[in-house]
Amino acid sequence: MSEQDDRRPVFRDYIDAVGLHGMAGAEAAGLQASEWYALSRITLAGGLTSGELAAGTGLTTGATTRLIDRLERAGYVRRTADPADRRKVVVEAVPDALAGVEAVVGPARRRIAEVLAGYTPEQQELLFDYFRRSAPAFREATEEIRAATHERKARQD
Repeated sequence: MSEQDDRRPVFRDYIDAVGLHGMAGAEAAGLQASEWYALSRITLAGGLTSGELAAGTGLTTGATTRLIDRLERAGYVRRTADPADRRKVVVEAVPDALAGVEAVVGPARRRIAEVLAGYTPEQQELLFDYFRRSAPAFREATEEIRAATHERKARQD
């Protein structure tokens, strides 16, 4: 999408709305944005080690441990032994606690389902292809931003 493209403001508005929704969801659940994101990643993966979570969030291992501690105290996750390697710990979502999260995101899911219902099945396939392909692209872009930020901070020190 070029700078002059008149669709650019529409796309930015969409991205901003998604981000704002994430922040509102986190606040409604009593979580920080990083905790909200981590809980989502843990839930989608069915469980993650702290190292996997640190890599996915860009947090240090110490900050990740504190994040897991906060989520555990809030009742959203639990630590369990990795069945494949008992030396490792897997962080899993607590299913009963997720009902509260589902209630928080329910309005958005209903509204987005209504929007998607207005598209043909073929158009929906195209949209979901975009979602599948853009999520990794956004994660890669996030890593580039983090790397540039670390580089800039290192030069300032």
